[in-house]
Amino acid sequence: MVEVLIYVAAGLAGGAFLLALARFVKGPTTADRVVAFDVLTIVAITGIVFAAMFEGRVIYLDVALVYALLSFLGVIVIARYVERKA
Repeated sequence: MVEVLIYVAAGLAGGAFLLALARFVKGPTTADRVVAFDVLTIVAITGIVFAAMFEGRVIYLDVALVYALLSFLGVIVIARYVERKA
């Protein structure tokens, strides 16, 4: 039963990735694209965590943590750039 829920969660994460990717490509404003980029990175981190679970490798969790920190810093830098530009 737990395995089924994990597969459902992975499928929902994949759907969220596709929806965020569509918003990133279509988004009419820069703010929409920044938020979509942040969602894409969060879903990618979720994918890395799922890969760690499926493969049974703990090192992937370290990769996910580093990617989360870099993603956070990247969004802050983009927000600062957009703020100065406006």
